Amino acid sequence: MTSQKEAVKKVSAAVLLIGDEILSGRTQDVNLQTIAQYLAPLGISVAQARIIADDEATIIEAVRTLSAEYDYVFTTGGIGPTHDDITAECVAKAFNVGISVRDDARKVLEDWYAQSDREVTDARLRMARIPDGASLIENPVSGAPGFVIKNVHVMAGVPRIMRAMLHNVGPTLKGGAVVYGRTVRADGMREGDIAKELGVVAAQMPDLSFGSYPWFTDNDSGVALVVRGTDTARLSEAVEQLMKLARDKGREPEVTTH
Repeated sequence: MTSQKEAVKKVSAAVLLIGDEILSGRTQDVNLQTIAQYLAPLGISVAQARIIADDEATIIEAVRTLSAEYDYVFTTGGIGPTHDDITAECVAKAFNVGISVRDDARKVLEDWYAQSDREVTDARLRMARIPDGASLIENPVSGAPGFVIKNVHVMAGVPRIMRAMLHNVGPTLKGGAVVYGRTVRADGMREGDIAKELGVVAAQMPDLSFGSYPWFTDNDSGVALVVRGTDTARLSEAVEQLMKLARDKGREPEVTTH
């Protein structure tokens, strides 16, 4: 019999990180972690992430592909005022729609810059270029809006701005089954010690996802066995199996919830 939680639709998302500065190593990305951690309690699982350059053809292909494969797509980067900020234009091309400086986006910028007596220059007006049919994402940090078109959410690359935009997007998202996780940590154990047995447990519980992650310090090492799923009762059963596995190898495990 299918449980109520198993019957809830699984909702997936992809994250598209756009920017030469990330690929070159000049900028260390933190947006993927922020987005994944924000979406998880909503019942939306990040299933794929890509880091791509500020290249028109690459962005267009990625947006089209990911939009077709996942329930939601979240992009970061490339919506600023400079010549290499081409994300908005590329998203418009990906969906074969026009793009222009929209009156509502222009007013957002004018009101924002009026607060500090700054001028809305032609360069800043680039940030008001919005694809036809898109809705705006409010930006309470620096004014310039992001936008949503179809299932694609286009946000800034600056982490503080992206977080603010993400929180404004959150109430519009429709999640599914929340995925929970449990970690069984076994100090002093090696992956090779339990690989066979872990495979047996995973095969017996195909509705759950299992992973093995070794860790090392200067003085010690061990393995973290992670199990994830939507049914908390099944997770508890899996944890018991993993704890037994560790104890059979002479280790006393610790369990954490996430």
